[in-house]
Amino acid sequence: MNEEHFNIEIRKFLKTVGVTAQREIENSVREALASGSLAGDEALAVEVRLEIEAVGLTLPIDGTIELESK
Repeated sequence: MNEEHFNIEIRKFLKTVGVTAQREIENSVREALASGSLAGDEALAVEVRLEIEAVGLTLPIDGTIELESK
């Protein structure tokens, strides 16, 4: 295995995940604010699950996105 190539491929994948996830989160939150289902001062619980079936990896990652600073 070429470690350098592997590292580059992981970084490309994570960049795609990050950009896509940010866009979808922003759109969903804006829609929820427009519809009134969010007030705009919530802290949103977030969960992402990373899976690589070929190596048996399942990794849940939990967090919070605050819509207002405290």
